[in-house]
Amino acid sequence: MKIAIPTEDKSIKSKINDSLGRAPYFLIYSTVTKESEFLDNRALVEQGGAGIRAAQVIADNGVRAVITNRCGENAEKLFRSSEVFVYKAKEGNAEENIAYFIENELSLLNEFHSSFHG
Repeated sequence: MKIAIPTEDKSIKSKINDSLGRAPYFLIYSTVTKESEFLDNRALVEQGGAGIRAAQVIADNGVRAVITNRCGENAEKLFRSSEVFVYKAKEGNAEENIAYFIENELSLLNEFHSSFHG
């Protein structure tokens, strides 16, 4: 299964970015191969709709789970229609949250915001 995490840096030890749509990078991690890759978030500079654009890129890369601190309603709708589950990140970096996911220690995110709140 592929997992996506919005990150500050191109490192598995990176801090998780607070905003899915405005994160500089997305870590894509495969629980099968244990390999990771990073995607630049091209939606980062968009005036509006960054979350849904980011969500589309994530879904198009075959991701089935997203680990994030927050997510907008439009992105969540796209994820739901693409059968991508959204999990609430815990304290710690991306690598630690991957371990939490594998150990089934993350909860589904249940609050989605209506727009970007800087």
